[in-house]
Amino acid sequence: MDTFEAFLAERLDPLLRYATTLTCDPHQAQDIVQEVVLRAQQRWDRISRVDLPAAYVKRMVTNEFLSWRRRTRDLVFPSTAIAELTPAVADPTGGVDDREVLLAGIARLPRKQRAAVVLRYYDNRTDAEIAEELRCSAVTVRSHISRAVATLRAQFTATCAMEAL
Repeated sequence: MDTFEAFLAERLDPLLRYATTLTCDPHQAQDIVQEVVLRAQQRWDRISRVDLPAAYVKRMVTNEFLSWRRRTRDLVFPSTAIAELTPAVADPTGGVDDREVLLAGIARLPRKQRAAVVLRYYDNRTDAEIAEELRCSAVTVRSHISRAVATLRAQFTATCAMEAL
């Protein structure tokens, strides 16, 4: 990719989807991607010379998510975010919408755990790759993922138990 415009035309939608998965808020995701795109455009001469410019910019999104300044308020998972990620599909079982419960649970995880889970299960990254991305050890990555999965499992079990009542 020679030009920033060509890069952006090809990678903007995947970056927005990735940021939305990280933030669980499409509006915050747009803000983060906008910040990253502006910085990437200013540094495009240098970024375009790295081996994988798309991976570099994606890491910029991860870093921006982890250092986002306007995080003092507790995030409430917006139910509209699910509709914006994928079109609604009727649930023939009439049971719990597992996807909504899972995404709501992910939204309540601490930032590093959320990033580790998204990088592992959304982006199919290895422990070593996640550790490099989050600037921590592979052991810490496994700890983040283990704790996150345990929390999600407990939340899902509690939700299912409440639905059964």
